[in-house]
Amino acid sequence: MKAGCAGPAGFEGKGDFVIPRYTRPEMGRIWNDENRFRAWLAVEVAATETLAEAGIVPKDAAKAIRERADFSVQRIHEIEAEVRHDVIAFTTAVAEIVGPHARWFHYGLTSNDVVDTAQALLIRQASDVIAADLERLSEVLKRRAWEFKDTPMVGRTHGVHAEPITFGFKLANWYSETQRNIERFARAAEEMRVGKLSGAVGTMAHLTPELEDKICARLGLKAAEITSQVIQRDRHAHYLATLAVIASTLDMMATEIRHLQRTEVREAEEFFSEKQKGSSAMPHKRNPVTFEQISGLARVVRANAQAGFENIALWHERDISHSSVERVILPDSTTLVDYMLQKTANLIDTMFVYPERMLANLESTGGLVFSGQLLLDLVEHGVSREDAYRMVQAHAMRAWKEDLNFRDLVLKDKAITSRVPRAQIERAFDLKRQLKNVDKIFARVFDARPTSPKPRRTKSVAR
Repeated sequence: MKAGCAGPAGFEGKGDFVIPRYTRPEMGRIWNDENRFRAWLAVEVAATETLAEAGIVPKDAAKAIRERADFSVQRIHEIEAEVRHDVIAFTTAVAEIVGPHARWFHYGLTSNDVVDTAQALLIRQASDVIAADLERLSEVLKRRAWEFKDTPMVGRTHGVHAEPITFGFKLANWYSETQRNIERFARAAEEMRVGKLSGAVGTMAHLTPELEDKICARLGLKAAEITSQVIQRDRHAHYLATLAVIASTLDMMATEIRHLQRTEVREAEEFFSEKQKGSSAMPHKRNPVTFEQISGLARVVRANAQAGFENIALWHERDISHSSVERVILPDSTTLVDYMLQKTANLIDTMFVYPERMLANLESTGGLVFSGQLLLDLVEHGVSREDAYRMVQAHAMRAWKEDLNFRDLVLKDKAITSRVPRAQIERAFDLKRQLKNVDKIFARVFDARPTSPKPRRTKSVAR
């Protein structure tokens, strides 16, 4: 690859060495053969240039390699079919183009010096895409959380009505978890930003630690402190596990909206276009198909993480059992998480929200969700906790079984009204009292309130 020319998927010659250039390509392009071999070439050229500066490789050879080194993916595959070794096929294909100076190409290196270091470059490209996706999801969640900060709904535990919350509170919780994912992913990606040129068993028999540091620095990487023939796979397992955590967060969001979209709930809904169809047999169906897809794909990412754990245990200073696995799980997991993050951000941004339905469901039990506050009010007025619980629960169970209004039952009970003033009983059923700290919680979650949000999709507002 000539100096100053751009590779097809993110590698650019600059000055006298080759460095990765991030242009946010699609994830598929990051992991295709062309880009993978460009990453290998970037490592090879960086190594040759560094060795030339150290006086180990002739400068004219390094110049020739930098200016002429290139390859044909088809030719690499043709050679690999014969030699059954991908790196040898690659170096042979490049040597055919470089000419006599190619004897200095791959000098002092073993295959995994190139493969593992180049893989770090590819993972860095993929990580940049995922990091941008996480930031966009974070922005969408923040905007919609503020939009529905004061939209009351029932909070549920075990799927059963518990106490009031707001829909914005739920979204703020998701935002906070996404912030943790941003931080943990940044740490995992940084841990993967390492290269190695330490030789066949990691002892640097042919290059020095100083040269390894310089080659890695040229590529924007750090040199691993110590390796075998490969970079230890605990790093990769941690990275894949972090992707699995992100996927599980998206699964959590998807599962929640899927529950809220159930016909008997109908508080929020995945966007459904005018021409969209939900069932070949039932014209009325509006199914959360994309959220269901996200929940399904999360299972794949979590399974890939398990395969990453299995890759940690290699024989002695290296075997090849991890290689075939990583050719699947690294492209697949990064590609899936990229896809899932983009889809989730779009779904949260465009989902229909029904505040009236949320309020109706909240009020559907006639005040049962305020039983906890009434319990505390009785305790404050001298009733033992055991007696207070028994008094409140008796009315709650009757209201539940007979479909009665809990608040009315409480107000008719002289055992309660004789102890707690009516005004305070009324206040126990005050929704604003229950939600009085939502503003303070938002202040803890968000640095500052964003600009006033525009009206979004509600029951009466269609996209």
